[in-house]
Amino acid sequence: MMVKTTQEQKYLLFALLVLAVYLSPLFILQENAHIRVHDNLDSNLAWYKVLSRSGQMFGGVTGVIPQIINGLLSRNAFGTEYSVIVWLYSLLPTMIAYGISQALTRIAAFIGMYLLLKKHLLPGEKWIPLNSFAALAFALTPFWPSGMLSTLGMPLALWAFLNIRKGEATLKDYAVLTFLPFYASIVLGFFFFLSAMAVFWLTDVIRGKGWNGKFLFSIGYMTFVFMLVEYRLVYSFLVKGVPNSRDEYFHAHLPFWRAVRLTFKNYLLGHTHVMTVHTLFILPALFIAFYFVYSKRLWKQEKIFVFLFGLNFVLSLWYAFWFFRGWVPVTEKFHFLNTFNFARYHFLRPMVIYASFALALKIISLQGFSWSKTAKWFAVLQLMFLALFNDEIIYRQKPTVKEFYAEELFQDIKQYIAMPQEKYWVASIGIHPAIAQYNGFYTLDTYNNFYPLSYKHQFRKIIEKELEKNKTIRQYFDQWGGRCYLFTAQLGKRYMIKKDSKRHLKNLELNTDVFKEMGGRYIFSAIPIDNARNNRLKLEKVFESKTSAWKIYLYKTF
Repeated sequence: MMVKTTQEQKYLLFALLVLAVYLSPLFILQENAHIRVHDNLDSNLAWYKVLSRSGQMFGGVTGVIPQIINGLLSRNAFGTEYSVIVWLYSLLPTMIAYGISQALTRIAAFIGMYLLLKKHLLPGEKWIPLNSFAALAFALTPFWPSGMLSTLGMPLALWAFLNIRKGEATLKDYAVLTFLPFYASIVLGFFFFLSAMAVFWLTDVIRGKGWNGKFLFSIGYMTFVFMLVEYRLVYSFLVKGVPNSRDEYFHAHLPFWRAVRLTFKNYLLGHTHVMTVHTLFILPALFIAFYFVYSKRLWKQEKIFVFLFGLNFVLSLWYAFWFFRGWVPVTEKFHFLNTFNFARYHFLRPMVIYASFALALKIISLQGFSWSKTAKWFAVLQLMFLALFNDEIIYRQKPTVKEFYAEELFQDIKQYIAMPQEKYWVASIGIHPAIAQYNGFYTLDTYNNFYPLSYKHQFRKIIEKELEKNKTIRQYFDQWGGRCYLFTAQLGKRYMIKKDSKRHLKNLELNTDVFKEMGGRYIFSAIPIDNARNNRLKLEKVFESKTSAWKIYLYKTF
């Protein structure tokens, strides 16, 4: 026992040390760190800041956020106040909160996967090294930061559910099911996980294993806790309010063969919100293991691996064909299929891939000494490869957090305008509106998936002529509209134009009369507008700073 404990401690300490090194740039560099922009700096991090100073942290279900889109953005669009991540950003500086959130998520991901493998998939002292490496690899995946434990917490939840299913429940299991909803999102992962657990329970019943009331109760219990935590989401779903932007979301647009192509693309490469980095080393390991299962007829002994191997592909198939245009007749009849993204069952894939990776390494290891060494190399190479996906490496060409939000630059703009920020409305061209929002400006433009449809139609009038000139941004805005931006035909979907750009906006056609009617007074443009006067805009001043990635041309309506 002592040998086992010592060996286990050694691997656990090694894993924690690797995680500490991996996370260290965030705490050392802080605002000078490079982190993900897409669905992170351009949105969530600014939203947390806006919410914390809005006075609406505990606002009612019919409350609004004053700073965004003329005060028409629902408080519910910013999620629940009972999420730990909201309070991290409310109480701490942005990058301290970001670093702590990353640490909490990755440590919980490692512990969850390790416990799942050790107890239910690869028990025994012999497999401690493989369990440790596979769990560590899972914890190093470049997950979507504001998803928290929505996907990386699934192994921990599954460990608890399997304990309960086996009749071995303890307070630890129910503590996991109780506290996970406070650091995860049901729509960004756990709706799909919990519905999969319900199918798992039903399968047990059909196979004659009994009703297992404790297992069923545990699934219902965690769902109930999520409903309490996410009460705003429940309210928005159940209470029909004014039409919102999601009512024009159109997802079923792919022809059959493009859906097939997307299936294999997702299977091989993964998805930006659930990046698994599995292509180079994990997939070969899975196929080698499957070959041994097939050639040696190990179907019964390795039935869990075979199931996960097949499920991995099925999840990619489901994801891709959710966008198949053959769904149109169904979505026209059942509107909620358009407003809720059921494609996200593929958010189960990180857990499925890394659990099957551990099982594959075991299968390969059992084929002889040389294959055992090969399995270890697969594990080591995967860890080394994941290390290269550290934010500081893959986003090194992007602005740092400090350069992105450019607080010094926007403080200069605020002082130049010399009016209370709530007295005028702004919009941006060539940069994300989240930057202005982060700096306290009241913006007519925004990035949100849930805002009044009437506002989208009104805002569209400002950019109507620009949309007519560019099919890509027209479809992007009309069939989704989550980015309610001042799109231009010339720039298209480029909204990170740095200060060294030589571009000029030519032949811009904005309806500034509508802009002014909506309260718009200033436009922050990342590049000069050659025909500003034709758009009834006057260049006030150009702002630049060493600590900013942008140069801002401040235009005022006249």
